[in-house]
Amino acid sequence: MTETSEAQIIMYGTDWCPESHLAKFVLKKLKADYTYINIDQDKAAENIVIQNNAGSRSVPTIFFPDDSVLVEPSRRELTKKVLSLGLSKK
Repeated sequence: MTETSEAQIIMYGTDWCPESHLAKFVLKKLKADYTYINIDQDKAAENIVIQNNAGSRSVPTIFFPDDSVLVEPSRRELTKKVLSLGLSKK
């Protein structure tokens, strides 16, 4: 549930993006362990996002332990995914 824990969920985002803030809120509310990586501060992370989004710098880009990825998910979509994988500690 922290931004630096060893997590099963890896979220790439930016501090200025409202969708990144929403995704962090949802993950914290669900008490899901995740690692947050700010792509404005990490060029390698920015490249991962760009490569996985056909050249776009779309955030949040969220990777899950089942090798799936959600890009700019809605609150409902993210909640459903976390719950379906049993990653919520709520």
